Amino acid sequence: MGQMMVFCRPGFETEAGRELTDVAARAGLFGYFQSQSGSGWLRYHLSSQEIPYELLAKVALDELVFSRDWFEPLVQVELPASDRVGAVVAGLRPLAHAVAGCDRVEVRIPEDNQDRDLGKFARKWMAPLSRGLREAGLLGEATGGERSVRLEVFLPDFGSAIVGLSRAGNRSPFAGGIPRLRLPAVVPSRSALKLEEAWKVFLPPERRLPVLGGGKKAVDLGAAPGGWTWQLVREGMLVTAVDNGPMNPGLMASGHVEHVAGDGFRWRPHRAVDWMVCDIVDQPRKTAALVVDWFAGRFCRYSVFNLKLPMKKRYDEWLVCRQILLEGLSGLTGDHRLRARHLYHDREEITCFVERLE
Repeated sequence: MGQMMVFCRPGFETEAGRELTDVAARAGLFGYFQSQSGSGWLRYHLSSQEIPYELLAKVALDELVFSRDWFEPLVQVELPASDRVGAVVAGLRPLAHAVAGCDRVEVRIPEDNQDRDLGKFARKWMAPLSRGLREAGLLGEATGGERSVRLEVFLPDFGSAIVGLSRAGNRSPFAGGIPRLRLPAVVPSRSALKLEEAWKVFLPPERRLPVLGGGKKAVDLGAAPGGWTWQLVREGMLVTAVDNGPMNPGLMASGHVEHVAGDGFRWRPHRAVDWMVCDIVDQPRKTAALVVDWFAGRFCRYSVFNLKLPMKKRYDEWLVCRQILLEGLSGLTGDHRLRARHLYHDREEITCFVERLE
């Protein structure tokens, strides 16, 4: 089909499309996107000379900030009221060579879906759809492993399905790009989920213990009431929480937190720490400059921080902030890595991760 199905936060379709268009162009690939505002997904059309495999070979999902996940569509199938499995099987038969090697199918629905029946149907339909595809020879026997290619079925509604392929190593490790996290009742604020998601997105499982564990020291700028501090403490860190506002009493009782009443933009530690995190709602360029200053002073080795983007120029403001960060970090001693993502638990902000490589 010469297309990619791209998923993002509803309302950010334009940002995801513009970014993908720019990143693809830098890789020498050209196309355009079509989207419906608020849908949470878009179609990216490649030029007639290019195929999705080329895009996947040259552009990594990890390079994209506003795109959560994607797959290569093969066919769009109209679904009758009865025998929807048969309709998908019939639509895929002419493409049996393309789906060879798949042993797993994932069924998705739009993130902003308001039809509970569609959600229930998608969950219940997975088993009969898998069985029907295997009986038709279009899906291999499940091996229990993560195969290189997976069959994807997207249901925008009850009447149609977009069926395609995603490839291991260049797709989200979470279904639809959304990690499912639980918020314990004792957590001071829901913002705690953002930091947990950031660690899952930016740190592969084998890195989490070395980077997060071992009794590390951390600073939380703009900490009150303590959602991010709670996550740091849960990892066993000793935390300096900087904020003029009050901290959660239960969190302070842990003995792992020192509360400093002060301005997060001005405060600096007397000795370097492992982590600096910042969830201050302020001008994003000011936050970007703050992060550069922390790494210039070698006050920390790792940082997770949020950039609150203006409503009308979200993508353009991110480009400016990225330039501030990249130029500032490039002038420092040693190498630094910057990653950013519009997380599921973010709203108008994006979350960034910077680490000093040693």
